[in-house]
Amino acid sequence: MPRVRELEVFRLVLPYGRRSETLLVKLTDQGGMTGWGEALSPQPKTWSKLEETLAALLIGVDWEHPDAVPSGDPAVDMACWDLWTRMRGVPLAEAIGGTRTSLMATVRLSPDPSTESLVSRVNQQVCAGYGHVTLDVRPGWDVEPVRAVRAAYPALTLAVDCGNAYTEQGQLVALDSYGLEVIERPFATGDVYAHAALQDEVTASVAVEVASTAELDDFLTVRAARVLLLRPTAFPSLSEARRAHDRAAAAGWDIQCAGGQGMGLARAATVAVASLPGCTLPCDVTQPPRQNQLVTPIVGANAGVIAVPLTQSGLGHDIDETRLRRMAKETFHA
Repeated sequence: MPRVRELEVFRLVLPYGRRSETLLVKLTDQGGMTGWGEALSPQPKTWSKLEETLAALLIGVDWEHPDAVPSGDPAVDMACWDLWTRMRGVPLAEAIGGTRTSLMATVRLSPDPSTESLVSRVNQQVCAGYGHVTLDVRPGWDVEPVRAVRAAYPALTLAVDCGNAYTEQGQLVALDSYGLEVIERPFATGDVYAHAALQDEVTASVAVEVASTAELDDFLTVRAARVLLLRPTAFPSLSEARRAHDRAAAAGWDIQCAGGQGMGLARAATVAVASLPGCTLPCDVTQPPRQNQLVTPIVGANAGVIAVPLTQSGLGHDIDETRLRRMAKETFHA
C-alpha cells in the first residue's frame, strides 16, 4: 500500500512549438520508490490549487489503488499509477489492460509553404518506414496538398486533422474523394450534429476528440463518428480514459490514441493506453522532438513502429532530474 512521504511539482515552458507549459509531478513513498506524471498547459489557478491541496491529499495518506486518490489532475493520477505499478513490478500498459507489445505509428505533418515541399517531406517519412501519414489541414490549405500527396503516393494510407477549424462540409467532402482513412476533428468539439451530418456524407471515418465519457456518449447516441481520438492526458484519470476506450470499442468504433506533447512522460502514458485492445488505428506521438524529451529511453517510433515497454515496471522510462531541475521555471516541495 503506497504512502507518499514527499511531493515535488515542476513547471516548465516547453522548448518547442508555441511554448506552452507543462507540469511534472514526482511522488516518493516511504520506501524511496518514485512515481512521475505530466500534464500540459496548467493555468495559474491550477498551480495554486496544486500547492493548496496536493500535500494534504497525498502526504502520509495510505491508498490501495490510484483510483482512490481523487485529485482530478491527470499529472497526479499518472504519478500515482506510475508509483503503484513500480511498487508491484508491473508495466503500466499491462496494469491498465494493454495487450499489444508494439504499435503502428502515424507521422503528423504540419502545413507547408508549398505542395512540392510537403510531398518531399512525405517522401522522407515514407523512406523512414512510415506507412501512415496524417496531414494537418485548415481552410485554404486542404484540397490541393492532399491531392498532391495522393498523386505522388496512390497507395499510402492518409488521414487529415482539421483542428476543429471548419464550419461547413464542402471542402471536407471534397477531401474525401482522395481516399482518406480518417477525417479528424473537423468541427467545433461540441457540435455533435455537424459531425453526424458529415459522417453521413463521407466514406472516410470521422474522428472526434472528447475529454469525458459523458461527451463521448453524446456522439455515440447519434452515431456522429466512427473513430475516437483518445488523448489520455485530456482526461482527469487514466481509468476515465480506459472507460472511454471501452465504450467506443463496444460501439464498434475504431480508436486512435494520440498526444503526448510535453517532455516525454505524457507521451509514454499515451503509448501505454494505445496498447489497449480497442486502439486499432496507428498511434500518434509525433511530439515532442526527441532532443526535447527528458525521459530515457526516448519514446518514439522506429521505422513506423513504437515499442511498448513491457520489461520495466511503471511507465517504463526514467527522468533526467538534473536537466529537469535546470529547466524548471517554478517548483514546490512538500
